[in-house]
Amino acid sequence: MQIIASKNIGFHNLPVRIGLCYLAAMKAKSVVLVDPEIMSGTPCFAGTRVPVRALLDYIEGGESLDDFLEQFPTVSRKQAIAFLEQASERLLATA
Repeated sequence: MQIIASKNIGFHNLPVRIGLCYLAAMKAKSVVLVDPEIMSGTPCFAGTRVPVRALLDYIEGGESLDDFLEQFPTVSRKQAIAFLEQASERLLATA
């Protein structure tokens, strides 16, 4: 996309385009998806049918992240770590 600075070209739509790009980027980076059509709305890792509760259960049970990822290959390491980081940030923000 080429942007040319000129008084004749209106940039009134620029914030909307940036906003839509930002929104699309946020959706693409979503780690957890809650969709009534997927697992009856159970929070799942985006792009999978794996509930995030499964990861928490593994960790609570003393299993490793590697064990979880081996059992649920549709979840990427990046997704699992991002979820744990987000959960940690939210917990600490409320403390």
